[in-house]
Amino acid sequence: MINKNIEPEIIRWGIVGCGNVTEIKSGPAYQKTEGFQLTAVMRRDGDKAADYARRHGITKYYTDADALINDPEIDAVYIATPPDTHKYYGLKVALAGKPCCIEKPLASNYQDSLAIHQAFTAKNIPLFVAYYRRSLPRFKQIKTWIDANEIGEVRHIRWHLSKPATPQDLSGNYNWRTDAKIATGGYFDDLASHGLDLFIYLLGDITAVSGISLNQQGLYSAKDAATASWLHESGITGTGSWNFGCYEREDTVEIFGSKGKIAFSIFDDEPIVLSNKQGKTELFIAHPENIQLYHVQQIREHLLGNSKHPSNGLTGAHTSWVMDKIIGNI
Repeated sequence: MINKNIEPEIIRWGIVGCGNVTEIKSGPAYQKTEGFQLTAVMRRDGDKAADYARRHGITKYYTDADALINDPEIDAVYIATPPDTHKYYGLKVALAGKPCCIEKPLASNYQDSLAIHQAFTAKNIPLFVAYYRRSLPRFKQIKTWIDANEIGEVRHIRWHLSKPATPQDLSGNYNWRTDAKIATGGYFDDLASHGLDLFIYLLGDITAVSGISLNQQGLYSAKDAATASWLHESGITGTGSWNFGCYEREDTVEIFGSKGKIAFSIFDDEPIVLSNKQGKTELFIAHPENIQLYHVQQIREHLLGNSKHPSNGLTGAHTSWVMDKIIGNI
């Protein structure tokens, strides 16, 4: 699974794009995982790269991604740049023959996601995608309830996510997350991808999906509203609505079964709720301080051949296909 030249005691990682997501969510998870070492980081702004390395106790920093990717002292690479560059850097890592984790979504569209997946598959190199909710105990408990038939046969899932426009949205100041050239779906690409990928993990692949998407507010070039319906391979139906110009924030998922219901939130720090004939069960399962910790720990277990990681290039590309169908990219 890993390069034979890598000692099993230590796998040395480099990060391409050490921005905000790596400060708490992901970067420290690589440092806290036994057998992993965060050896180098890269950012085009040299001062910011140096500052990040200093604050996180990292020995090397680069302003050139190629230098990090081809550094013989780097065994694996985590790409944490905006999604429009994931294919560009991902193919370079595949060419270098190194395991890789890429931030979600895998790429800006399905075709680029598929190209990344195929490049790593062709060389038999592990590729992971940072859909870390598949590894979080809170959501794994939901899967346990489903698999234990706690709500009977699953019939339908629905999700509504809405929030008001942010001050940055209203100001007109640039935000790559709402730039249609980088993210056609805007916040949908950044946020809805988490939930859709989780639903696929919980309920199986999606075989049919259709959607409506548009820009209602005219605040930025990307879309700000979408609705969708879909069908899982198991016959479970699903619906979703996402709007980023509503009066108030709401994040509600409901899974309906023949004998009960599960309710939870994708992003809000709320209990998960199981309702069936036995009554109502509410569980609050805290996330780790570094929310990608379990995801990163499972990467190590995969690289050592101890288990299979739940989020890989194939699953990431499938989620990209679903998103493209909703947004209208394909």
